[in-house]
Amino acid sequence: MKNFTDGYNCAQSVVLAYSDLLGLEEATLSRLSCSFGGGMGRLREVCGSVSGMFLAAGLLYGYDGPETGKVKAEHYARIQELAHAFEERNGSIVCRELLGLKVKHDESTPSARTADYYRKRPCKELIGMSAEILEEYICSHPLHEQP
Repeated sequence: MKNFTDGYNCAQSVVLAYSDLLGLEEATLSRLSCSFGGGMGRLREVCGSVSGMFLAAGLLYGYDGPETGKVKAEHYARIQELAHAFEERNGSIVCRELLGLKVKHDESTPSARTADYYRKRPCKELIGMSAEILEEYICSHPLHEQP
């Protein structure tokens, strides 16, 4: 949540919360996740905190290579489980729905980060929730060794 109040977007905030486990430099993680804020570049689609949770899960549990079988299905099941946990608590994983916006796609220019901005938006709490859901998942699903 502090990452968000420091100016990182929703996706970056979640990914950077797990930087100690992800095996990449924070600058790389920040760049990797920067496109997913605002529901994917302020398109108001999948919540950036959910995308950040998925990115971190992929780095922690994902596969590499052109997998088409069981390993891919298991990972997709993991992502669906994380999404379901978030949706169960919030009613949606879609940014515009979580923010109560009618517009499907928003301007590309982000709003200024003022005290009023933070007061009006649930983003900080949603980021905390995504990080918590991933933490719960990690605690109940030991990490495998990365090659």
